[in-house]
Amino acid sequence: KVSSLPLPPRRHHHKKNTHVTMVLMNVLANALRNIVNAERRGKRQVLIRPSSKVIVKFLETMMKHGYIGEFEIIDDRRGGKIVVELTGRVNKCGVISPRFDVKLPDIERWVQDLLPSRLFGYLVLTTSLGIMDHEEARRKKTGGKILGFFY
Repeated sequence: KVSSLPLPPRRHHHKKNTHVTMVLMNVLANALRNIVNAERRGKRQVLIRPSSKVIVKFLETMMKHGYIGEFEIIDDRRGGKIVVELTGRVNKCGVISPRFDVKLPDIERWVQDLLPSRLFGYLVLTTSLGIMDHEEARRKKTGGKILGFFY
């Protein structure tokens, strides 16, 4: 038989006015994740926020190879926003964290590990000559730190 004793009163613990702000740890990872998710859902464009110089350079590399259309940087006097036109070509892009050192001879090994085929896809490196894809780094005979990849 179920006892018909009254339940104890529920106590609600409400904190007054505690606004939780999420700190974005890796802005670039967030941006690339947004692009992949938008592509998978078949979106024509995607809004990325906040913006950063690294994101802009990464997007320029993707645009140079035709993986994304044009993008527009919106300066809202805060973190900034970027609107990216999608072309449906990105299968995957991601960030490599931590940013491992990649010497010139090691580039090939990273390409094999991260890209599905040697025929397409790019690693993005940050070098002393700027942010570039692995093919440009090879041409300029420079290594650097690995930022991410796209294919």
